Amino acid sequence: MLIAIGSDHGGFRLKEEIKQLMCEMNIQFRDFGTYSTDSVDYPEISRNVAQAVANCECTRGIIICGTGIGVSIAANKIKGIRAALCHDIFSAQMSREHNDANILTMGERVIGCGLARAIVEKWLTTEFAGGRHSRRVCQIADLEA
Repeated sequence: MLIAIGSDHGGFRLKEEIKQLMCEMNIQFRDFGTYSTDSVDYPEISRNVAQAVANCECTRGIIICGTGIGVSIAANKIKGIRAALCHDIFSAQMSREHNDANILTMGERVIGCGLARAIVEKWLTTEFAGGRHSRRVCQIADLEA
């Protein structure tokens, strides 16, 4: 598994924490920036992470900003992306099991590091359930056509 990860300045510190978690989990990642707390525009970072996932360069992606909202909206503009904004463990699990979410978004200003780590761990270790959910994911893809 290769995870694309990115953040804007508002999510930089949490991104660094999540990178540490992925190292502990022996999960490889590619960091698409930003690399400091200097102000940047999140749509470009969201696009780069989302395109890496959509183009199958990376298995899944994680994008973090202050709230998780902006990066979620931006990532979902890329064809093939199912970005889920999750601030609790249950939503993270369901986004994978039922929606086959391929990008997780979170907000550094909304949740703390401990909860974020638990969300990411659950999201990375949960597989898509398939079955009746596959039909629905296909219907979502049809909306992009």
